[in-house]
Amino acid sequence: MLNLLRPALGRVLTPIGKAVARTGVTPNTITITGTVGVAAGALGFYPTGRLFWGTVVITAFVLFDMLDGAVARVTGKISKWGAFLDSSMDRVADAAIFSGLILWLGGRGHNLPLAGIALFCLVAGALVSYIKARAEGVGYTCNVGIAERGERLIIVLVAAGLHGLGVPYALHAGLWLLAVASAITVVQRFAVVRRQAFAEAQL
Repeated sequence: MLNLLRPALGRVLTPIGKAVARTGVTPNTITITGTVGVAAGALGFYPTGRLFWGTVVITAFVLFDMLDGAVARVTGKISKWGAFLDSSMDRVADAAIFSGLILWLGGRGHNLPLAGIALFCLVAGALVSYIKARAEGVGYTCNVGIAERGERLIIVLVAAGLHGLGVPYALHAGLWLLAVASAITVVQRFAVVRRQAFAEAQL
């Protein structure tokens, strides 16, 4: 759904990308730094219950990580390796965020049922990404779903941040919403790939 905002986002990030590119920082360096920062914020703050500050740190590095594509475009350093690295590091960052929440909920947070929901969100999110990658690997398109990575990050970070500020049931509502949205997205992607496969079989 956030794909609709990509053109506008690109116009905002391009001048920033040009400024960053002049420093000599490479897109891959941005990707790795962003991932390390997200993982450090998630695993350093979330397991101890400091959800607000953990969210602040994670959000800062998520925004920084968004610059890798802009820098790659303005420097002409777009590559298959860069795309592969970016996608792989996204999975690492997502795993760190949900692992941090799971560690807290299963420990000091004393909420094993919600820890289970967080685990479901982690697995479902990975499956959403895998389905698209596998579909594209066999020649199909799979750009559908109500909860792609951008939406999933917004939901979990807003929920965790609000919980850290003391908003009652913010994390509960966010994780349940994310679980349902991720499950729907998995079904949507299976359906669109199935239609393409059946249509191809009829040719």
